[in-house]
Amino acid sequence: MSIIQCIGGFLTILIFLYIYYWRRNRDEFVPINWPIIGMLPAFLHHLSDFHDYATIVLKRHGGTFLIKGPWFTDISFIGLADPMNVDYITKKNVGNYAKGSKFHDIFEVLGGSIFNSDSDDVWKQEKTMFHLILGRKSFKNMVEQSIQKKVENYLIPFLNDVSEAGAQVDLQDAFNRFTFDSSCMILFGFDPNCLPNKFNHLIEIPYKNSLPVMEEVMFYRHIIPSSLWKLQKWLNVGQEKKFKVAQEYLDRFLYESITFSHGEEQRKCSNEETHQCFLGMVKALKNEGHGKGEISEKYLRDTALTMIFAGNGTISSALSWFFWLLSTYPIVEEKIIQEIRDNWLTREDYRITLRDVDLDKLVYLHGAICETLRLYPPVPFEHICAIKSDILPSGYHVTPNTTLIYSLYSMGRMEQIWGEDCMEFKPERWISERGDIIHVPSYKFIAFNTGPRICIGKDISFIQMKMVAAALLRKFHIQVVEGHPVTPRLSVFLRMKHGLKVEVSKRSI
Repeated sequence: MSIIQCIGGFLTILIFLYIYYWRRNRDEFVPINWPIIGMLPAFLHHLSDFHDYATIVLKRHGGTFLIKGPWFTDISFIGLADPMNVDYITKKNVGNYAKGSKFHDIFEVLGGSIFNSDSDDVWKQEKTMFHLILGRKSFKNMVEQSIQKKVENYLIPFLNDVSEAGAQVDLQDAFNRFTFDSSCMILFGFDPNCLPNKFNHLIEIPYKNSLPVMEEVMFYRHIIPSSLWKLQKWLNVGQEKKFKVAQEYLDRFLYESITFSHGEEQRKCSNEETHQCFLGMVKALKNEGHGKGEISEKYLRDTALTMIFAGNGTISSALSWFFWLLSTYPIVEEKIIQEIRDNWLTREDYRITLRDVDLDKLVYLHGAICETLRLYPPVPFEHICAIKSDILPSGYHVTPNTTLIYSLYSMGRMEQIWGEDCMEFKPERWISERGDIIHVPSYKFIAFNTGPRICIGKDISFIQMKMVAAALLRKFHIQVVEGHPVTPRLSVFLRMKHGLKVEVSKRSI
């Protein structure tokens, strides 16, 4: 038999299999498991609406579905959006589920930080140390003062300048610059001034732009066989080349910032108190015997990078989706504005309140932020690995070394959790008849993760988002430019692919 006949026979078999599978399953939202290539074609076809497609697939299969990649690759995994299964793997049987080697490879840039740690002993000690810092009144005051300073002196003047110029601005980029600066102020005690106070002073900053690039490449590492992206890394080509360049810019900035934080200037930040900035507090606690390991520059770099990823990507993403939703739901915006009018204590143009009691009175604003996080969680999915075989509450069998990815994005859109109106933006669902915030278990409202790995910065994140939202809504009307496309970017954070182009006008309050 000639080679041409062999190829013809092989192609005939492939065509037959294609027709067979296509006729057996014509539902485009039930991905076909093809021989050799698995379900890869379906998900590649839906890359532009990846999270929404995954949500429909999970809904069709009761919240648990085995996604099979090409043969002889490591991109098969169990997708989850069933709250009982998620509660089980993250809390009730958490000892059988760890980050895993694939997770460490994908997020290797974070080094030995708490986010990347699989060692219970090391992770618990680091978490305890961070809790000590975040629980300090002095740290909380420093965070609030840093945010207040950045809002009053830069964010509000910047948007005021946009308004007076009658210009359009990418609000997501402004929030990204704002959160990068405020994260650095909290971490290192200085402001890198990525966000200026004048619209025409905007410049491109390589180390700030590094974050979205790295987040995008880390997403693609989830859906590309590790052998392929590791080969790209070794050859320094494609996405991995972009990642390396971005990391070099960011590392250079981080190490320079750490050197700065070692100096006397760092000790002058925030109320003139020694060790007031985050890294200073970490070093002080390490010297007192908290946590394991030496205080090396590499440790400080890994810690700083993790905190910047957490503080920059999550907050800027949440604020962007929040203001887009308000632009889409003007009735909700009016209710928030009325609540701000009723509870604002001062009439000064740029002043924002710092006391918790004042922020706590903004109940409807809190509900609107929760709704934003439910529908558009800044971290759209989480990735873990089974250590031993197991059976999930739904009856699904899990084999050792199986990757499980639970979709926070999908869980916010499940009727079984949120009801038939789960796709509607309704802050009222978070408010009781008495006017109090309704508590929803973290394995259902999972925007801050759940179980032992729940985000330790949740409370500070809410304070920051409320302060920014209240200050801007009090002073400005922000409207998304008509026709501007808004869709999620493929990234480990739920950023907007095309940014958020808005027009800004002053509001009378």
